Amino acid sequence: MVLTGRAECFLVGRDEIDEVIRRLTAYADAGADCLYAPGIRERDHIAAVINAVAPKPVNVLISAPGGLTMRDAEGLGVRRVSVGGALARAAWGGFIRAAKELAENGVFDGFAGAAPHGELQKFFSSEKF
Repeated sequence: MVLTGRAECFLVGRDEIDEVIRRLTAYADAGADCLYAPGIRERDHIAAVINAVAPKPVNVLISAPGGLTMRDAEGLGVRRVSVGGALARAAWGGFIRAAKELAENGVFDGFAGAAPHGELQKFFSSEKF
Protein backbone atom coordinates (compact mmCIF):
# COMPACT_ATOMS: atom_id res chain seq x y z
CA MET A 1 0.00 0.00 0.00
CA VAL A 2 1.22 3.49 -0.86
CA LEU A 3 -0.25 6.43 0.99
CA THR A 4 -0.21 9.42 -1.36
CA GLY A 5 -0.63 12.93 0.00
CA ARG A 6 -2.41 15.14 -2.57
CA ALA A 7 -2.52 18.92 -2.68
CA GLU A 8 -5.07 19.80 -5.34
CA CYS A 9 -4.60 23.55 -5.04
CA PHE A 10 -3.82 24.08 -8.74
CA LEU A 11 -6.96 22.16 -9.74
CA VAL A 12 -9.23 24.48 -7.78
CA GLY A 13 -7.69 27.82 -8.68
CA ARG A 14 -5.28 28.17 -5.74
CA ASP A 15 -2.09 28.40 -7.75
CA GLU A 16 0.22 29.56 -4.97
CA ILE A 17 3.17 27.16 -4.95
CA ASP A 18 3.94 28.07 -1.33
CA GLU A 19 0.54 26.72 -0.26
CA VAL A 20 1.10 23.52 -2.26
CA ILE A 21 4.48 23.05 -0.59
CA ARG A 22 3.05 23.78 2.86
CA ARG A 23 0.42 21.09 2.42
CA LEU A 24 2.74 18.51 0.86
CA THR A 25 5.40 18.90 3.54
CA ALA A 26 2.68 18.48 6.20
CA TYR A 27 1.58 15.25 4.48
CA ALA A 28 5.19 14.07 4.25
CA ASP A 29 5.74 14.83 7.94
CA ALA A 30 2.53 12.94 8.77
CA GLY A 31 3.84 9.82 7.00
CA ALA A 32 2.68 10.01 3.38
CA ASP A 33 4.75 7.70 1.18
CA CYS A 34 4.42 9.76 -2.01
CA LEU A 35 3.45 13.38 -2.65
CA TYR A 36 1.28 14.61 -5.50
CA ALA A 37 0.13 18.04 -6.63
CA PRO A 38 -1.87 17.55 -9.82
CA GLY A 39 -1.83 20.62 -11.99
CA ILE A 40 1.72 21.80 -11.38
CA ARG A 41 3.46 22.16 -14.75
CA GLU A 42 6.27 24.66 -14.42
CA ARG A 43 9.71 23.19 -13.98
CA ASP A 44 10.57 25.54 -11.11
CA HIS A 45 7.38 24.56 -9.26
CA ILE A 46 8.10 20.87 -9.74
CA ALA A 47 11.69 21.31 -8.57
CA ALA A 48 10.54 23.31 -5.55
CA VAL A 49 8.09 20.58 -4.51
CA ILE A 50 10.71 17.85 -4.95
CA ASN A 51 13.26 19.78 -2.91
CA ALA A 52 10.73 20.54 -0.18
CA VAL A 53 9.67 16.93 0.43
CA ALA A 54 12.94 15.12 -0.31
CA PRO A 55 13.68 12.29 0.04
CA LYS A 56 10.01 11.36 -0.39
CA PRO A 57 9.01 10.57 -3.99
CA VAL A 58 6.89 13.02 -5.97
CA ASN A 59 4.24 12.13 -8.53
CA VAL A 60 3.56 14.56 -11.41
CA LEU A 61 0.55 14.55 -13.72
CA ILE A 62 1.53 15.01 -17.38
CA SER A 63 -1.58 14.64 -19.51
CA ALA A 64 -0.92 16.98 -22.44
CA PRO A 65 2.02 18.15 -24.52
CA GLY A 66 3.74 20.93 -22.71
CA GLY A 67 7.44 20.71 -23.23
CA LEU A 68 8.20 18.26 -20.43
CA THR A 69 9.42 14.79 -21.44
CA MET A 70 9.83 11.72 -19.27
CA ARG A 71 13.58 12.34 -19.29
CA ASP A 72 12.99 15.96 -18.22
CA ALA A 73 10.76 14.81 -15.38
CA GLU A 74 13.35 12.27 -14.30
CA GLY A 75 16.04 14.94 -14.44
CA LEU A 76 13.99 17.14 -12.12
CA GLY A 77 13.72 14.25 -9.66
CA VAL A 78 10.17 13.13 -10.39
CA ARG A 79 9.79 9.51 -9.30
CA ARG A 80 6.29 8.77 -10.63
CA VAL A 81 4.33 10.14 -13.59
CA SER A 82 0.57 9.88 -14.02
CA VAL A 83 -1.16 10.56 -17.33
CA GLY A 84 -4.72 10.78 -16.03
CA GLY A 85 -7.23 10.23 -18.83
CA ALA A 86 -4.81 11.29 -21.58
CA LEU A 87 -4.44 7.84 -23.15
CA ALA A 88 -8.23 7.45 -23.30
CA ARG A 89 -8.61 10.95 -24.77
CA ALA A 90 -5.96 10.15 -27.39
CA ALA A 91 -7.83 6.97 -28.33
CA TRP A 92 -11.16 8.83 -28.50
CA GLY A 93 -9.53 11.50 -30.65
CA GLY A 94 -8.46 8.85 -33.15
CA PHE A 95 -11.92 7.31 -33.04
CA ILE A 96 -13.61 10.67 -33.72
CA ARG A 97 -11.24 11.52 -36.59
CA ALA A 98 -11.82 8.12 -38.25
CA ALA A 99 -15.61 8.28 -37.73
CA LYS A 100 -15.81 11.79 -39.19
CA GLU A 101 -13.77 10.75 -42.23
CA LEU A 102 -16.14 7.84 -42.85
CA ALA A 103 -19.33 9.83 -42.17
CA GLU A 104 -18.35 12.98 -44.06
CA ASN A 105 -16.33 11.57 -46.96
CA GLY A 106 -17.39 7.94 -47.15
CA VAL A 107 -13.78 6.74 -47.08
CA PHE A 108 -11.86 4.52 -44.70
CA ASP A 109 -8.67 6.62 -44.70
CA GLY A 110 -9.17 7.36 -41.02
CA PHE A 111 -8.19 3.77 -40.28
CA ALA A 112 -4.65 4.36 -41.59
CA GLY A 113 -2.19 3.97 -38.77
CA ALA A 114 -4.50 1.72 -36.77
CA ALA A 115 -2.63 -0.91 -34.76
CA PRO A 116 -2.66 -4.34 -36.42
CA HIS A 117 -4.38 -7.10 -34.44
CA GLY A 118 -1.10 -8.96 -33.96
CA GLU A 119 0.56 -5.88 -32.49
CA LEU A 120 -2.34 -5.39 -30.07
CA GLN A 121 -2.18 -9.05 -29.01
CA LYS A 122 1.55 -8.80 -28.41
CA PHE A 123 1.25 -5.51 -26.53
CA PHE A 124 -1.36 -6.89 -24.13
CA SER A 125 0.44 -10.21 -23.64
CA SER A 126 3.41 -10.95 -21.46
CA GLU A 127 5.71 -10.74 -24.53
CA LYS A 128 6.35 -7.01 -24.46
CA PHE A 129 7.66 -5.57 -27.74
